Amino acid sequence: MKLHSPTFLYWLCTTLLLAFSLQFVNARAADGIEIEQAHLEDSSEGYRLSSTFAFDLNRGLEDALNRGIPLYFTTEIEITKPRWYWFDTKEIVESQTIRISYNVLTRQYHAAITGRLQQSFPTLDDALSLVRRPNRWVVADRNALKVGQTYSVSVRMQLDVAQLPKPFQVHALNSSDWRLTSNWKHFLYTAERQ
Repeated sequence: MKLHSPTFLYWLCTTLLLAFSLQFVNARAADGIEIEQAHLEDSSEGYRLSSTFAFDLNRGLEDALNRGIPLYFTTEIEITKPRWYWFDTKEIVESQTIRISYNVLTRQYHAAITGRLQQSFPTLDDALSLVRRPNRWVVADRNALKVGQTYSVSVRMQLDVAQLPKPFQVHALNSSDWRLTSNWKHFLYTAERQ
């Protein structure tokens, strides 16, 4: 095959384009949070959100964490009642934040859920498992939703840079390393009772 033949140039351009697009797709996948599943469950305490997330920290976030800067991951949920005659009403708006930190002296990672639960982990991946698969948390009490009514539910997770120490907030807002978020996941839920 000649170097200047149309077939060779077509093959070369196709290969380069494919390699570039795969690199872009992998880079985007590493920078985002994917919501693998999210649904509401009725329990004796109220309505619980069950969710699973998939993501990896980029090198910049890992370095910041290992230097003592905690990372805050906030999950938000909005439960909306659709109305045909007016704007939809937001019945429930809740959030839960999980803080991941690293202690240089003990060489352990710590995860804390909004002051309720704190656990220590030997590896970063173990600590992130609490973020990726959080406990089912009560987002609404049993009387907040009307049984039989269908609601629109929206869920998302993001790295919450607003909770960082002030000097790091400016850097985080200007750096793409600190933009880690998911799209909103929407689903319908019909309130029920066990």
